[in-house]
Amino acid sequence: MTDKFPKNEITLKRRDVMLGMAAGGVGMALSLPNAAIAQSSSDEIIRSHGYSFFGDLQYPPDFTHFDYVNPDAPKGGEISLSTRGTFDGMNRYASKGRPGQYSGLIAEAMFSRAPFDAAVPADSITDAYCHLAEAVEYPKSKEWCVFHIRPEAKFSDGTQLTAQDAVFTHDLFMEQGIRSYARSVKQRIKLVEAVDDLTLRAEFVDGISRRSLISQVGGSPVFSKAWYEETGERLDEPSLLTQLGSGPYVVDDFEINRYIVYKRNPDYWGWHLPVNAGRHNFDRVRVEYFGDQTAEFEAFKAGEYTFRQEASTKQWATGYDFPAVEKGHVKLERLPNGNPPTPSGFVFNLLRAPFDDLRVREALSLAYNFEWVASSLQFGLTKQRHSFVENSSLQANGVPTGLEKAFLESLGDLVPEEVMNGEAVMAHTSNGDTVSDRRNQRKALKLLKDVGWSVGDDGRFRDADGKLVEFKIMLSSSTGDTVEAIITTYVQTLNKWGISASAEKIDSAQYASRYYDKDWDMMYFRNQPFLAAGTGLKQAYGSETAVVSSYNPQSLQSPLVDAIIDGSLETNSREEEEAALMALDRVLRYLRIQIHSGYVGEHWIASYDMYEHPENLPPFALGALDFWWYNKEKHEALKASGALR
Repeated sequence: MTDKFPKNEITLKRRDVMLGMAAGGVGMALSLPNAAIAQSSSDEIIRSHGYSFFGDLQYPPDFTHFDYVNPDAPKGGEISLSTRGTFDGMNRYASKGRPGQYSGLIAEAMFSRAPFDAAVPADSITDAYCHLAEAVEYPKSKEWCVFHIRPEAKFSDGTQLTAQDAVFTHDLFMEQGIRSYARSVKQRIKLVEAVDDLTLRAEFVDGISRRSLISQVGGSPVFSKAWYEETGERLDEPSLLTQLGSGPYVVDDFEINRYIVYKRNPDYWGWHLPVNAGRHNFDRVRVEYFGDQTAEFEAFKAGEYTFRQEASTKQWATGYDFPAVEKGHVKLERLPNGNPPTPSGFVFNLLRAPFDDLRVREALSLAYNFEWVASSLQFGLTKQRHSFVENSSLQANGVPTGLEKAFLESLGDLVPEEVMNGEAVMAHTSNGDTVSDRRNQRKALKLLKDVGWSVGDDGRFRDADGKLVEFKIMLSSSTGDTVEAIITTYVQTLNKWGISASAEKIDSAQYASRYYDKDWDMMYFRNQPFLAAGTGLKQAYGSETAVVSSYNPQSLQSPLVDAIIDGSLETNSREEEEAALMALDRVLRYLRIQIHSGYVGEHWIASYDMYEHPENLPPFALGALDFWWYNKEKHEALKASGALR
């Protein structure tokens, strides 16, 4: 069994491409007539309507729609939702400022993407289907790929979308995109070129994993080259202009810090595509901005926006007793969620002392009392999260066995004995009757003394050099009441234990800037979950771009994690891939890079009763802005009752 994971140099190389799902492909074999495309490869050439790294694609070439959509869903109406904070422009990819919510939706890619950030398809974690492209070709060795662009593909101004636009966009991201993304792509993609107006070819670097390379090219957005040349805009600078894309929605109207309206483009080129059947059903999607949680919720009660995905346990438990709910105008739904819960909690900036010491991180973790928080602040509605992939087949449990053990053994001395032979780290338990658990306090104090900390005459901890240990937990002014209460309670416990911590509340623009600059000690934030191996794991958890990657909030730099990610990219079956990702979950938990908060394992939805959805929702997306639809008769009834204006 250990032969499945032989030790080799490639598992220790560091590679990174933007976060994305692993993919590969199967399809119809044929020979390419164009020598410029095929070059000298003698591999069998595969041509397909989509791409999946392991096994057959779920949907055949002649599929008419995804199984989970209603292909006859009516078109029309408006869905409006809210967000908190501010925005200062409509360039989703600017390295500074705060872009408007969903402002990147205008662009499409060779493979199908969701304008509003849902998974496509939402019933598979490995499949991708052609969109701007009508077909993808590649050799079995995956040394290169070719996308054949649909001749009918148009930008929203009616101009032709070409391979030259795709090459221009790729080069734009390399020159002006996020540094970690550009650096990692250059290490993996040797060449992106236009063979002709409708043929895009990419060539990949030799000697690296083939994982995620084709999906990287196929998932990259395409903007209009002519628009950039005419406007003189830059990708890395905030702007009130929105790039010219080809998507089903365009920006209709916005007012800075108040609202954004996206409208469905009636002249959209792609309504006939099977990937679009039953989707993009609303004529308008409106996003209302609010400065705080109270104003946001009061606006919903007044009907100023009509759809709300509730994230506050307090609000869900106590807030929905207003007249519109009692009269049935607002309906409440608890809908299934097949994704692992987002790994949220207190994260450490590992670039700063004392958080670079694992023993300190473990000690500080012990001050968080989930049981008290869940019962006193979250109304008993949350469960304790132990894993970065909770409730999935990838969650590490007990001691390593089978393929996971074989995988870890293949990494040799990089793996600590306590990882190799010990139980997977579980979140600690606490006495829920009191905020500060004395048993956990004693464990924490012992760990801190082992580090060299000592308590001074003032009752405060000092490090081995006698310096007072002080740090701040950064939070945004738009942070919800419950999360702020969780942070405040945690700070109070740390102070009681003699640790000089404080909460630092700043405005949302400053919060975003300091987050990207890694200018903070601790914060209540999130990591990236994962269900498949992909080179994006390097941006989320890898060393090479850790200091500059916004997807790696802790700036985690671990040779062991790097080796696990590299090894996951070399797996040859889904079973081996799952074993590698289980090992990743195990090691991330061992490193204690996050204090796990609780989670809710379902979607909580409150909406004015005029929206409908398929009876059987897919596991990996709620899809409210993707494949739900509007009921005109119900809307008219709400207006007639006075519930909506």
